[in-house]
Amino acid sequence: MKKIIAIKTLLFVLLFCVGGSLEAQQTEEKFVLETKYLLYLPKGYGADTIKKWPLMIFLHGSVESGDDLQKVKMHGPPKLIEAGKKFPFIVVSPQAPPNTGWQTEIMKSMLESLKQKFRVDPDRIYMTGLSMGGFGTWNYAEKYPDDIAAIAPVCGGSDTALAWKLKYTPVWCFHGAKDDVVPPQSSIRMITELKKYNPDVKFTLYPEANHNSWDLTYNNDSLYTWLLSQKKFKFKQVTVKPEQLRQYEGDYVNSRNDTVRAKVENEKLILMPPGERIEMKASSLTNFYWNDNSTNEVVFTRNRKGETTGFNAYVGEIQEFRKVKKH
Repeated sequence: MKKIIAIKTLLFVLLFCVGGSLEAQQTEEKFVLETKYLLYLPKGYGADTIKKWPLMIFLHGSVESGDDLQKVKMHGPPKLIEAGKKFPFIVVSPQAPPNTGWQTEIMKSMLESLKQKFRVDPDRIYMTGLSMGGFGTWNYAEKYPDDIAAIAPVCGGSDTALAWKLKYTPVWCFHGAKDDVVPPQSSIRMITELKKYNPDVKFTLYPEANHNSWDLTYNNDSLYTWLLSQKKFKFKQVTVKPEQLRQYEGDYVNSRNDTVRAKVENEKLILMPPGERIEMKASSLTNFYWNDNSTNEVVFTRNRKGETTGFNAYVGEIQEFRKVKKH
């Protein structure tokens, strides 16, 4: 019996040591999820090896999902390209796996790969899609608004609570008034909410179109002209005098009792959340940002007397901070 116990103990020690040895010899590996796509390069792409080109990403509907890439040519820009249409930009038409829909994280990885592999102009990246692809277009833009210069969702929809994230994104939305698959209210709700933050959004509701509102949309060259006229939004810095900035000095608190202090140093507004120090840039007297490649911002609010009452921070979510009154 003692011999059996001793053997078991020895096995345990050996396993423990081997396990520790393997753990100490870890190697870096990665799991890559394949995404297939159709690629169209515009005329002249190969001749000029320096020029950056605009990119349009097209997201298909649910029927075209799967592992047969030829199905992606059923509708939209890939169908037009197959018929001989020429576009003045790179067109990428990925295919979603069956029963998954469009997954924003996978599309994000694909976009980063495209920017490395092709000469993509990062300020002119556009996204459009129909039905499931319309939803995918809205969803991606709400998740990564800083990636996209403009979107054109067709018969889609998304979370209206996140529409504010597109306040600086040009949007042209399309839907059929007689759509009995995706009700037009799906787009109408998004546009109605978005107009609170972005009054210049465009919405085309085709009075006689059913679910197929994409043929009318993609056969109209004015869509592509509009897309090409858009560039990724970037704040423009303006000068605000130090005496104007001092009205914002003080402590601010939100509903979670997070406190942010604001002060003016060296003629600049500094926001100081706990453990941080953020140097702000003004885009107007009340609006401030800190990253040239992001739409995150802070907007100060005032009462009728012109006194600063707080600010709204548009960073991942809308956070309202009220100014703490001095006693």
